[in-house]
Amino acid sequence: MFTRILLPADGSEGALEALKLAVELQKVHGAELMILSVFRHHSLREASMSMVRPREPEHMDDLMKGYAQEVAESFKRFATEQGCPGVRAFVKSGHTAKTIVEFANRNAIDLIVVGSHGLGEAENFLVGSVSQKVAGMAKCPVLVV
Repeated sequence: MFTRILLPADGSEGALEALKLAVELQKVHGAELMILSVFRHHSLREASMSMVRPREPEHMDDLMKGYAQEVAESFKRFATEQGCPGVRAFVKSGHTAKTIVEFANRNAIDLIVVGSHGLGEAENFLVGSVSQKVAGMAKCPVLVV
């Protein structure tokens, strides 16, 4: 039924739980599993409003991208250790929900498995969670774990 499964990964406990289920679904369906970690561009304006001031703000994007790569690779490693062959990991920059849905559309994803609560929980009270936005925008089924 499913040939390509997408797991958005932000390093949260919710994403890890979603990964565990995505691995089981991959095994049942023999699907390809793709892991996507999205990071947002860190603007100087955001840095100026932050309580924590980095010494080298011009390198914040590199730090955020590096963290996203670490998350994607650790989730890929976990899936591989669980017996999931051919897992591929990707890192993209952009608005999280929009980037996830665009990636899913471009890669003919059949199912998105996403954690219900990620790392941006404080923002969720104001604008809604990433999982809610993905479920509302996606053209394929979305399983919120």
